[in-house]
Amino acid sequence: MIETIFSPDGFDTTGAGPLYLQLQRRIADAVAAGRLSPGDSLPPERDMAALTGLSRVTIRKAVEGLVTQGHLVQKRGSGTFVAPRVERMEQALSLLTSFTEDMARRGKAVDSLWLSRRIDGPAPEEVMGLGLRAGERIARLERVRRSDGVPLAIERAALPLSVLDAPEEVTGSLYAVLQARGMRPVRAVQRITAANLGERDADLLGVAPGAAGLKIERIGYLANGRAVEFTRSIYRGDAYDFAVELKIADNEGTMP
Repeated sequence: MIETIFSPDGFDTTGAGPLYLQLQRRIADAVAAGRLSPGDSLPPERDMAALTGLSRVTIRKAVEGLVTQGHLVQKRGSGTFVAPRVERMEQALSLLTSFTEDMARRGKAVDSLWLSRRIDGPAPEEVMGLGLRAGERIARLERVRRSDGVPLAIERAALPLSVLDAPEEVTGSLYAVLQARGMRPVRAVQRITAANLGERDADLLGVAPGAAGLKIERIGYLANGRAVEFTRSIYRGDAYDFAVELKIADNEGTMP
């Protein structure tokens, strides 16, 4: 199978476009057709060059393009692999739900790769967002959120110790823990911006550095207006669409 995909036959040096693009199309077509499956490894660069008769510069350019497009992933010391298939999801912005709840509604299994659960000093923006007093500390939670084993988001949450004084208690849904404490947010202000993933975040999400992502900042409030959650998340841009329902403002009248 590998020998067929990387056969030297079929490359056109006259009018079919640059050779690296021809190789990209060949690999992408093999992935789409199932001849290369998620998790399959590609031969090393030198072997692909020997099989195809193309230069290593051409091979490298083709592979880098496919990594950027999300078809392939590269792992240091391991090689190049076909990327896991990521189901594109739409999330409504009109509902205040946790990642766990959102995935449960879709029938998806959820788990977390924990990066940190600790008591920490707040950053200036966390002091402002949570309305903290001088010297007040926070519970800090950092984890990669995965659905059916595929990393989809990095979640970094900060909460006052008066809301969560034992961050190690959070093993699954943060909102479930807050609900049990009578501290679950009932409303939130959320801001979404486009971002290109840095090397560390890209590595955690299994995508190429510089890949498109969505940066989401959320401050959650209790019914009395108290801020209890400051969460900054990075979502994979190839996995999420966010949707919101819009209605005409009351003072504009009603539609006929």
